[in-house]
Amino acid sequence: MHHAPSLQPFADLDGKVAFVTGAFSGLGRHFALTLAGAGCRVALAGRRVDEGEALLAELREMGREACVVRLDVRDGSSVASAFAAAAHALGPVQIVINSAGIAVTRAAVDVTEDEWQSVIDTNLNGAWRVAQCAARAMRDTGGGSIINIASILGLRVAQQVPAYAAAKAGLIHLTRALALEWARYGIRVNALAPGYLATNINDAFFQTDNGQSMIKRIPQRRLGAPSELDAPLLLLASSASSYINGAILPVDGGHSINTL
Repeated sequence: MHHAPSLQPFADLDGKVAFVTGAFSGLGRHFALTLAGAGCRVALAGRRVDEGEALLAELREMGREACVVRLDVRDGSSVASAFAAAAHALGPVQIVINSAGIAVTRAAVDVTEDEWQSVIDTNLNGAWRVAQCAARAMRDTGGGSIINIASILGLRVAQQVPAYAAAKAGLIHLTRALALEWARYGIRVNALAPGYLATNINDAFFQTDNGQSMIKRIPQRRLGAPSELDAPLLLLASSASSYINGAILPVDGGHSINTL
């Protein structure tokens, strides 16, 4: 029998090594801070390394151990070297957060070949490259937890983000496929599917009439806060979710189950 987790369910994150992609801005940055706050040693991975250095300084002020690695998820050799650098600096990676992502908002008939390719290559292929690289390492170091950051747009669609929606739907199904194959290695693969969150980037839009009518379609009638992803993230990262594998967890105020 497995021992029941203690009632401090995320306590086992203390000292674990987490690798976060897209860590220098947006949700990735938020996740890096959340994991560090829970005691993880965090490898901050992304393209704009100077932004990463600023975040690293912030984590060190919190008294956390962390490192910055240059990562372009569109390039397999960059993924391999970033992962190796993280393991060298902090030790074997036990938690991976696949949060690197981009979006192009444009009518589907007007999306260019380059725009389509770049969204798919970052959001879907990039997550695949990182997950595969992580699994090859974790297979030999006792397993781990891979968390893909999907979206409710992978479950339901919205207008003018065809590549993003397709990539996130692909990422959701990929999450299940990898969970199925890698369970035997002690690797769990799950996904978070955030709904619409209040960030400084979309603030102005949600003040508009269009933005306000979008909020009315969320059953809870409000945007989420990034902090409302914290406990779900820590749940999937920690042994509190030891029997959760291949799950997609929407954090969306009920948005994705609203009536049509």
